[in-house]
Amino acid sequence: MVFTLQPLSAPLRQNKKKRKDTTMTAFDIRETVVPIFAMVFIFGFPAIIIFWAIYTKHRERMRLIEKGISPEEARKYFSNVEKRPRGSNGALKWGIILLFLGAGIFTANILEQLYEFNDGVTFSMIVLFLGLGFILYYFLSRGRVQNIEPKNNNSNIPQN
Repeated sequence: MVFTLQPLSAPLRQNKKKRKDTTMTAFDIRETVVPIFAMVFIFGFPAIIIFWAIYTKHRERMRLIEKGISPEEARKYFSNVEKRPRGSNGALKWGIILLFLGAGIFTANILEQLYEFNDGVTFSMIVLFLGLGFILYYFLSRGRVQNIEPKNNNSNIPQN
């Protein structure tokens, strides 16, 4: 059996190689933090919104009790408030807006591919087309409102 002498520092070097590096890199931190933030956003914000709705309803009821108003009186008072009449143009408006939104996105993608524009073109084209959609809706709804207005059917009265 032959023994060889090794320097004293050789076993220490081997131990250093075997030890695992415990420092966290930016990627490791992201792997840890992103799921935590995802859980907070998915469950935390809806919980806060629900809590806030319950809290404001409770606060409103407490103020009604302090004023001496019964819930029936409050319902009666708030039901008498005139409601804004809803027009039949709601579907027309959203149809035009969504149509022009899609046209803006489509045009921006075409321009980016053909002329190699940057991403700012997408936002500007969407805003441009949405503006055109709102203008078109304004002119269409204005014409519909003028046509719907009641006409004076008194044929006996002479019109000058």
